Amino acid sequence: MKQEQQREYLFDNYKVLLIILVVIGHFIEPCYDQNSFLYELKWGIVAFHMPAFIFISGYFSKRIPSIKKLIQGLVIPYFVYELVYYFLYTLVLDKHTGLYFDRPKFSLWYLMALFVWRLLAPVIKKVPYHMPLLFAGGLLIGFVGLGNYLSIPRILFFFPFFMAGMEFDSSVLERFRKPAGYCGALAVLTMLIIGLFVDDYHHKLPVKIFYGRYSYAGLGLDPVEGMLIRCGCYVLSFVLIYLLMLVLPAEKKAYSYIGERTMAVYIFHGLVYSCLKYATPVLASVRSNTESILLILFCLALVWIASRKPFVFVTDKVSHLL
Repeated sequence: MKQEQQREYLFDNYKVLLIILVVIGHFIEPCYDQNSFLYELKWGIVAFHMPAFIFISGYFSKRIPSIKKLIQGLVIPYFVYELVYYFLYTLVLDKHTGLYFDRPKFSLWYLMALFVWRLLAPVIKKVPYHMPLLFAGGLLIGFVGLGNYLSIPRILFFFPFFMAGMEFDSSVLERFRKPAGYCGALAVLTMLIIGLFVDDYHHKLPVKIFYGRYSYAGLGLDPVEGMLIRCGCYVLSFVLIYLLMLVLPAEKKAYSYIGERTMAVYIFHGLVYSCLKYATPVLASVRSNTESILLILFCLALVWIASRKPFVFVTDKVSHLL
């Protein structure tokens, strides 16, 4: 009972929201440009879902992990799931791919990045002005077209969020999680959502500006424009991360347990997505609002199913193979 009282359910509830958005964001990828609602939803999701996930990962990485735990919890699962994806693609889906480990398949870049962040963050944290340096790294990597190689562009782009989470003191939330703070945050979020649907400028930009993977040239942006837009992405993502901390429930809910099981959802939803994307035309054919709603409901059901104990059991076993 004591352990339950010490658990920070705000972050469990936050992770539930984020894993739902991760799943929806992936499943609407092949069709979001065919429906105006999905198009704006995609923009809203990518603006903060991975930055927030990484921020929370940093928050729960305050203790310096041992190399053994990093290898056990991240490196070995990375290689295992890379093999799973390889065999799924080649033997089941007949999709051409190579057995390589320096270019993570689908969402496995996050495991590689998490390993690097947890390994380097305790050292970088001791460097004077490390946050400005990390932001500079995230901006400068946009000049280099590395693609998905070793997840380097994403590691550098998202590193400030991980470090900010690692240094975040949740006790400061008590000063703002009051009726005034809640109403103010909700009002700003409402204005941002309205702004998303009435703004035309973002329609001229590729949604991939938030992915962190692509260079400025690869996005069709000149260097100055690319850096300014990336700065805007940083600002918007951080604003959304903190605003949602003020409006999400901090007490245990019936769905809070899913926040402890996000790795299972993260891994297994990708396998389902790959099957639907490469073996069927269903995702690419979503166009109407009715089809869009059905797809979102499917995503919610998938999150619930993948958070069941059998799937959690598998991912836990993979994380304890060493």
